[in-house]
Amino acid sequence: MTTEEYEEFYALCVRRLIGQVYLLTGSLHEAEDVVQDAFVRCWTRRRSIKADAAPEAWVRTVAFRLAISRFRRVRRGRDAWQRAMVGRPAEVAAPDEQTVMLAQALGRLPERQRLVMVMFYLCDMTVEQVASEAGMSTGTVKTHLSRGRTALNGLLQDVEGGPSGA
Repeated sequence: MTTEEYEEFYALCVRRLIGQVYLLTGSLHEAEDVVQDAFVRCWTRRRSIKADAAPEAWVRTVAFRLAISRFRRVRRGRDAWQRAMVGRPAEVAAPDEQTVMLAQALGRLPERQRLVMVMFYLCDMTVEQVASEAGMSTGTVKTHLSRGRTALNGLLQDVEGGPSGA
């Protein structure tokens, strides 16, 4: 199949094949993706495919197989997720008031202080690990930790009605 024959074949068949795969998958987006992938595979083999040897059937077969493979992969993932969730509560408990206040206070810190505080305290990383992951020196991490603790202390006291709010 020459490039011109392939282009003509593509223009003639693409919409029909998308419609057919749509009926199989029930998703237009999925059908378009699968048919496009099938045509890409056809393009790489176009020299060995004869224009008069039913290339549309070949592309349809490839598209159907791709759609079924994607469906199976999604189903396996969903099934694995459901197996992992057996015995676990279906709902997550709402955060307590202190957690909400802490999250709000952290949100008011400068970005780098917040990053360092979260990595150090919540992710339980060492100063050296924080420095490595954040691309900072250990001295900078220590400075942000100190300033973050001070700022967080003031913010939490204001929220709780502590010494500055009483």
